[in-house]
Amino acid sequence: MSTPATERFPGFRIMNVLRSRAFLTVAIVAAVWVIAGLLKPGFGAYGHLRYLLELAAVIGIVAIGQTLVVIAGGIDLSVGAIVTVSAVGVPLASFAGDTSGIGAIAIVLAAATGIGFLNGLGVAFLRVHPMIMTLAMATFLQGVLILIAGGTAISAGSPVLSWLGNARPIGIPAGVVLWIFAAAAALLLMHTTPFGARVYALGANPLAAALSGINTRATTIAVYAICGFFAGLAGVLVLGMNGQGYVGIGDPYLLASIAAVVLGGTSILGGSGTYAGTIPGAVLLVTITALITVVNASPGWRSILFGSLILVLLLFSGREAARR
Repeated sequence: MSTPATERFPGFRIMNVLRSRAFLTVAIVAAVWVIAGLLKPGFGAYGHLRYLLELAAVIGIVAIGQTLVVIAGGIDLSVGAIVTVSAVGVPLASFAGDTSGIGAIAIVLAAATGIGFLNGLGVAFLRVHPMIMTLAMATFLQGVLILIAGGTAISAGSPVLSWLGNARPIGIPAGVVLWIFAAAAALLLMHTTPFGARVYALGANPLAAALSGINTRATTIAVYAICGFFAGLAGVLVLGMNGQGYVGIGDPYLLASIAAVVLGGTSILGGSGTYAGTIPGAVLLVTITALITVVNASPGWRSILFGSLILVLLLFSGREAARR
């Protein structure tokens, strides 16, 4: 039996890595940091880069679930609303006996997972298009939040939230530490478990996945539930970093999570990609935002750049569809 060329010549593997969109994103991040550091001396300082990573952690955690959903062939437009629900919900769920704040966080994470579960039920059993189902859920949640919180910012303070917002274990922000553990868990789930293999199979060809014995409905529900959990976790982190939650606090993370996913090389068509690429995608988005702030450009440029990046990458996805 002949040995594939990629095994006989390791150089081919290296070239494939170098040509991947994930590696390109890493290279762009490094180049932007170096150039910006030369043009703006304070930009490349360790303290500033650490701050950028702390901001990227929120996007990165939201994008864990978004990456799984996109690989499975769907999309979740409710993640921003779930982030807001979590940030506003933790103070509301606090109770007298919960001195550490862990109880309120657990309640909110369970609720966020439940919201994702409902999204999955709608997609899997009612066969509602993921975009419509999750957009309807986001609209519903926004209405509930307005009724509960209105335009008032709700403050929260607990040892856990204080640790998330202020702690620096070995000089690393607690939010980044949380992101590292969450990212490691996501990569292990996607690449070393049968569930991860089922997610890729579902996104590549749902019919073939069903014929091969995969419970596509259960896999779909699980993917959206996981997405809800990580969006909720990001909301808790946002609350810890800001000290208060308010309606709309999670809105910026919807577009950012999708942009990070597609920037990292995950196909919007499903079936291919990895969270390892989403990580530098999240860092790149935060870096672009920081550059816009440094040069005193209008905040509108951030939305223009994010939208342009997604549109360009969708064109590449269209070419992938043609080749399929």
